Amino acid sequence: MLSPISPRIEAPHAYARSIEFLPKRTISYRTSRNMDTAPDRIGIFLHGLGGSSLNWTDLMLALEPQLTGYAVDLPGFGMSPPPRDGDYTPSGHARAVAEFILAKDLGPVDLFGNSLGGAVALQLAARKPELVRSLTLISPAFPSLFATKGNVHLPAIAFPGVGERLIPKYFEMSAEDRVQATIDGCTANPGQFSKIRIAEAVEEVLERDHFTYNTDAFLRSLRGLFRTNVDLTGANRPWKLAERVTAPTLAVYGREDVLVSAKTAHRLTKHFPNAHVVVLPDTGHMAQSEHPEFVKAAWDRFLL
Repeated sequence: MLSPISPRIEAPHAYARSIEFLPKRTISYRTSRNMDTAPDRIGIFLHGLGGSSLNWTDLMLALEPQLTGYAVDLPGFGMSPPPRDGDYTPSGHARAVAEFILAKDLGPVDLFGNSLGGAVALQLAARKPELVRSLTLISPAFPSLFATKGNVHLPAIAFPGVGERLIPKYFEMSAEDRVQATIDGCTANPGQFSKIRIAEAVEEVLERDHFTYNTDAFLRSLRGLFRTNVDLTGANRPWKLAERVTAPTLAVYGREDVLVSAKTAHRLTKHFPNAHVVVLPDTGHMAQSEHPEFVKAAWDRFLL
């Protein structure tokens, strides 16, 4: 049991957006308020495929007493432009995050990753252990033997030519319908999702609609993730990288997740040297948005 459980805290509005200009890329991010009195301990938050820094608002608020948070828009997502090197693989995204941490002299950091962000966080924690103090993985997109009803269509979308035909049709839907479709697929109780967060997500979708690279960023990130996860023999395959992670690790899964099966939790404990796993009932793919109070309680218990 996780106790005590703090009541859910919801920020009235998303954190302000900032831009970091790096030699090889430009990174958009959101950071905690009251930086003059913020804690010295730093948290870096990485979103999932098609997501953005907005996905972390309520968990960042809950953790404000312990962490100064930086929620990053991965290259090609949110308000971050595409990477100049064109590398959308998890290792490519991890390189971007490492450059951000080094440029702002933030490390070592408490690293959080959801879905694709979890795959990116693994790459960073294994390859740059000096930059990572702890690792929190929320429904990480790791190789799995368990298909779910929410992810069976993704291999077809990733197939060359198919995604290029299907994804533009998705972008023809209204911003409100696209946001609602994401919430329906990523949460256990869509009707209880924050109306404030929905409005903010719709506003960001409308901001992004004029970008010409939306389809390319999504598909290349999806294909980069698949290429990484189907590597069964390479020295840098995901489960092999997990064995190199030295940071204490917390993994949070949702029992009602239709994208990443909670059954993968058992395999995770076999490969990470120092891991704790929590499976949350009545929770989907984005526990940090649905139940930030439970994620905070787990983090407080195992990593604080």
